Amino acid sequence: MKAESVEMDDLDRKLVSALRHDARASLSDLAILLGVSRTTVRGRIERLRDRGDIVGFTVVLKEDAHRDAVRGLMMIGIEGRGAERVIRLLNGLTSVRAIHSTNGRWDLIVELGTETLEDLDEVLGRIRRFEGISASETNLLLATRKAS
Repeated sequence: MKAESVEMDDLDRKLVSALRHDARASLSDLAILLGVSRTTVRGRIERLRDRGDIVGFTVVLKEDAHRDAVRGLMMIGIEGRGAERVIRLLNGLTSVRAIHSTNGRWDLIVELGTETLEDLDEVLGRIRRFEGISASETNLLLATRKAS
């Protein structure tokens, strides 16, 4: 059965936001927070999963959240049609926290996390040598004002 292609509405976005804050929240707690029934919450979660809007749940350990002393965003320009290959290579690096495709000047934005500036420099050098990367720009993250 193919899931329907429908945009998320305001309730879906509020539910996803609540789940990002606490993916273990009970249906009852989510229902109270959102002002809807438990049945509605359960149905919305199932629909979002069936459609592929929610692809999984994860655990973030305290040590994971605090381990990256140095964090950066690397914007990457890719030559031709090499994006999928570059993404596969990036996925193999332990310092890569997230990979985002984007429009505009850059093709990808990669979130990086390392223990030292020297480690970050080494990772940046490795990435810049990937075949298909035509340009890059990196910015260090100094402080996080809000995280999802």
